[in-house]
Amino acid sequence: MNAWFLAAAIACEVFATSMLKWTQGFSRLWPSLAVVVGYALSFYALSQALRTIPIGVAYAIWSGVGTAAMVAIGALFYRQPVTPVMMLGIGLIVAGVVLLNLHRPLH
Repeated sequence: MNAWFLAAAIACEVFATSMLKWTQGFSRLWPSLAVVVGYALSFYALSQALRTIPIGVAYAIWSGVGTAAMVAIGALFYRQPVTPVMMLGIGLIVAGVVLLNLHRPLH
């Protein structure tokens, strides 16, 4: 069940981050409210996920998937270029998250 909270935390964080550009420095009300609500929901869901998922693993997944998603959103919706070096960086983030999940200490 806590994996669902982690997925929700990632989705809310990605939504909030993708809305930041539309706030124009927090000078536009509705996009600014969307950012604040998105981050609040993200942190709430992340806190629920941390009930059973180790904090290092949860944060690595949250930040890694969020980073990869924002690169994709930037490329698709904001026409930001994605270079081979950037793709390598995303690949290394994914590899790091996988390694953290494979090497959980047994209690």
